[in-house]
Amino acid sequence: MSEQESQPVGVVLGTEPSTPLKWWIAIRPQAYVQLDDVVLVRTQVPGVGEVRLSGVVEMVRSQHEGSRFESDVFLSEAGVLPLQVASSARVVTTRVEPEIWVPPSPGEEVVRVRGEERDEALHFDSMEKTLIAGQSRDRLPVYLDLSFLDGQRGAHVNISGVSGVATKTTYASFLLYTLFHSDVLGREAANTKALVFNVKGEDLLFLDQPNRKLDDSARERYRALGLEPGPFRSVGIWAPARRESGEPVPDTGSRQKGVRPYFWTVRDVVRGELLRFMFAEAGDERSQIADIVARVEAGLAREAEDVPDSPSTVRFTDDDGGSRHIRSFAALCDLIEQRLSTDGSNWAGYAAPGTVAAFLRRLQSARFHCGHLIRGDETPDPEKHRIDWEGKQVSVIDIHNLHDRAKRFVVGVVVKRLFEQKEAAGTARPLVFLVLDELNKYAPRDGWSPIKEVLLDISERGRSLGVILIGAQQTASEIERRIVANAAIRVVGRLDPAEAARAEYGFLTETARQRAVLLKPGTMLLQQPHLPLPLEVTFPFPSWATRSSEAGSVSETQDPFARFERPTPEDEA
Repeated sequence: MSEQESQPVGVVLGTEPSTPLKWWIAIRPQAYVQLDDVVLVRTQVPGVGEVRLSGVVEMVRSQHEGSRFESDVFLSEAGVLPLQVASSARVVTTRVEPEIWVPPSPGEEVVRVRGEERDEALHFDSMEKTLIAGQSRDRLPVYLDLSFLDGQRGAHVNISGVSGVATKTTYASFLLYTLFHSDVLGREAANTKALVFNVKGEDLLFLDQPNRKLDDSARERYRALGLEPGPFRSVGIWAPARRESGEPVPDTGSRQKGVRPYFWTVRDVVRGELLRFMFAEAGDERSQIADIVARVEAGLAREAEDVPDSPSTVRFTDDDGGSRHIRSFAALCDLIEQRLSTDGSNWAGYAAPGTVAAFLRRLQSARFHCGHLIRGDETPDPEKHRIDWEGKQVSVIDIHNLHDRAKRFVVGVVVKRLFEQKEAAGTARPLVFLVLDELNKYAPRDGWSPIKEVLLDISERGRSLGVILIGAQQTASEIERRIVANAAIRVVGRLDPAEAARAEYGFLTETARQRAVLLKPGTMLLQQPHLPLPLEVTFPFPSWATRSSEAGSVSETQDPFARFERPTPEDEA
């Protein structure tokens, strides 16, 4: 029998009640049914005719018929007691055509469906544009409705799972690969961008290089999904400028070639109100420190004067009328401390001396951990080191070597500027996909921070502006509720048993919760609006390198003191 033909597997069970939403199959002895199989039963309704009920197998069970005691199984094994094994499966209805909500009748034949009947059961036929999300257990493609990802009807993806096992970042990368290497975006593909933060390890620093460990079976899986395996075609990689380095050099580990260092200028901090992101740890919104930050930013913007012949620095007028040029972040911190300690200055407002002291302590911490990301006029042409997320289709921003305070600063500044640029453009197209792991660090459930405010804005208004958040975290229960609630598509990898029981995973059935604690790497549970239950999907081994050992010879990538390779004119173009 062809794999595209429907296969009879049993009949509707008569010993369990059937409803229009759930029903049982008695599985024939020569057949089998497994979880996630898509099945169909045709029932005859008086005065209507044939009604097709399609569904997905949610639970399968086997038992001895006629057995009364636990020890009967041994008697049956010895041939003393004649018992018969009966297998059955519970089905959750996913579609009824036509919509006559009646239960199937006992004894009606049930078939495992393929082809058009499977597409109908899973609503793939009603999706105008489909995006490949992976494969089912029987290696058939599973699709997402693009309209719930690109903002037409919904937006945003949220991925949860245990670190190191759930492969959250790898699955997010796979979704980007299917977006950019299939024809689903059509003419929009060239202008659609993705901005990816590399928050831990070096997994995302080799997206532009093929994976040497990709075998033939994995290549066939890609081709079965209509994809050609390989690296991402257009990738720009940015890393923070190394501390105490005169010429900007990227601070990465095993990869230096093709990486551009990034930093901001003193003028950027003053004019762009970026200081707040150095105080981005979660806190009370009513905190007086947040008020001092706002007052200091206002004071800097009010009193600073641009220096015409230096695009990186600013100058301030001292009380004695002299002019002070601020050429480094350390000098800026000294200026702020002086202004806050000056009698009659309105920078501190009505804050108590203890609050001002707490602010200054945090400022000194920011000076140590973030100071190398802020430069003055010692570096010519700082525009070359400004993160340009529009230059390549996928831009990877490495922050894995930074302190937590510096990570928050980079994420906050980049996301804020991205959102401001999209607001200024005023149109949703072209789309920008923002991929951010460890979302619980930047948008925790409790407390307030400027980064959380920006991410909330993206989750609630990003759809209309064409900014799509693909967020990942170990525990959705620790994320701001509105960010999770606004995600139209939710994905779950392997979960901790206690986490799986939390209310944030209410979209999982009881069976799915139990399965979530057993999932292997490369297997996810996918929930999308069309279906009443999540589907298990697998995705092939990455065809792009995820570490230096997969990307090529060590000699090409592992010189941590290699000088920064300046972009060629072709790169600039």
